[in-house]
Amino acid sequence: MFKVITPLVRDPASLRLAVHQLLHPFLGQTITAVAGMEARGFIFGSLVAWELGLGFVPLRKPGKLPYDVQTVGYELEYGSASLEVHIDALGEGDRVLLIDDLLATGGTAKASCELIESLGAEVAACAFVVELDFLKGRERLANYPVHSLLHY
Repeated sequence: MFKVITPLVRDPASLRLAVHQLLHPFLGQTITAVAGMEARGFIFGSLVAWELGLGFVPLRKPGKLPYDVQTVGYELEYGSASLEVHIDALGEGDRVLLIDDLLATGGTAKASCELIESLGAEVAACAFVVELDFLKGRERLANYPVHSLLHY
């Protein structure tokens, strides 16, 4: 079974509803930036950042950022990967809302949290459009508040 978000992002009303539901639990909280993982986290993360009036921090695959970067490597169920962020993208005092389309095993999300924290920032929470509960990714994010819209 493969879950896709393309019908959701194609429909304006559904996309708007998803974005509002992603950010709703965090209204009134101190959030200073939104971060999202390449690539689908960019879609939802940038829209959430825009709605909250905040900046967006892209967490990219290696070699995509043109400035000095901080890198974190992590293991996937089918190999290894890494993410990078500009070293000046976040810092002490920042409280970051991490956004992605899918929480599966939690490897990418956990690595993203570690990358954010390596810059001195705090992960305020993680939010996902879809969570595959049977893969238990939430367990790897036990130190962070986690919000998901759909559960499978």
